[in-house]
Amino acid sequence: MTSILNSDNEHSEEDGSGFVEFRRKMKYAEVLSSSMEKLLRQIRFTGKVSIQVQNGQVLKSGYEEGYFRQQPPDQFSVGKQV
Repeated sequence: MTSILNSDNEHSEEDGSGFVEFRRKMKYAEVLSSSMEKLLRQIRFTGKVSIQVQNGQVLKSGYEEGYFRQQPPDQFSVGKQV
């Protein structure tokens, strides 16, 4: 009986420390892989990225676009009157 209690105790400690790490990562926005963050910066994405997770598995992911690329000014149209 003691080994069962110790085993349950070990799992709850692991779950507790795992949840603490999860909360820390959420607090500091460490929720995306570095390659995904790099890609978002590269395309200058502004919007929402969302995921749904159940039992540790990603069920669904999506995004809402909110970005618009600014086109550089056309060098031939600067100073022209239309």
